[in-house]
Amino acid sequence: MTDENKKETKKVSKNVENLVNEISKLSVMELSDLVNSLQEKLGVSAASFAPTAPAQGATESSSAPAADAGSAVQTVVITAVDNKIAAIKAIREIDQNIGLKEAKDLTESLPAEILKEVKAEEAKEAVEKLKAAGVTVEIK
Repeated sequence: MTDENKKETKKVSKNVENLVNEISKLSVMELSDLVNSLQEKLGVSAASFAPTAPAQGATESSSAPAADAGSAVQTVVITAVDNKIAAIKAIREIDQNIGLKEAKDLTESLPAEILKEVKAEEAKEAVEKLKAAGVTVEIK
C-alpha cells in the first residue's frame, strides 16, 4: 500500500472503511444485485450520471441511417461488448422487461437483437445508451 493510498483511507470513517471491505468480497453478480437494490431503495439511477456524449464520431456514423430513415421500422443488434456489467445495465434500462439473467445471456450470445421493429427515434436512443456503455451496435 503506497503512502497516497494510506492517506485516502484515513479520510473515510470507520463505517465506510468496513463497508468497502465487505463490498470488495462480493462477486460481480452480487455487486450487480447490490447496485440494483440500492437504486430501487433510494429511487436513483446510476445511468443518470453516465456520460451521454457520443464516442469520437462512432455514434454519428452508426446512427446516421436512423436519422435518414425518419420513422422507418428498425432493429437494434448488439455485435460486441467491452464492459459486460455496463452493457447489462444499459440493456435493462432500454427494456425493463428483461431480467438480469436474460440481459447477461444476451451479452454472451452475440450478435443479439435488443429491440425489434421500433421507430428510428427509439432505435437511436437505444444506440446512444448502448454506445455509452461500451457496446458495439448495428441498426438493421
